[in-house]
Amino acid sequence: MATVATRLATSDDLESVAALFDAYRQFYDQTPDLARARQFIGERFERGESILVVAESGTRELVGFCQLYPTFCSVRAAPTFVLYDLFVTPAARGTGAGKALMIAAESHARVSGAARIELSTARSNRVARALYESLGWQRDEDFFVYGKTL
Repeated sequence: MATVATRLATSDDLESVAALFDAYRQFYDQTPDLARARQFIGERFERGESILVVAESGTRELVGFCQLYPTFCSVRAAPTFVLYDLFVTPAARGTGAGKALMIAAESHARVSGAARIELSTARSNRVARALYESLGWQRDEDFFVYGKTL
């Protein structure tokens, strides 16, 4: 795979992005469910609830995506994004696709006037952590992050 290009996804990409999203969910030990993936991604497109950036190979095959959810920072009184999903197919790993997606996500956030992008990753995900840190992302040392599964 010689080159990787990024762009914002459109609803025309639904089938390809849904397949990538299904593979992403399987990476996190979820049961394969392409119909559910298609429904979830389709709803995000229809409702304008997320920004999907895709990575394309030189043959225009989608080989990765990242998904940004818009939100707000009350303290800074400004929009922000949560980079919630990042996935690159196993065959495209090591090609720079993940880095390209991260750079494109940051560029989109800047152009949108966002004050910040946030993400979280598993402590065990050393490859992802190395990528984020190589791009200037800083691990939060000030706040504890809490969650509650409903």
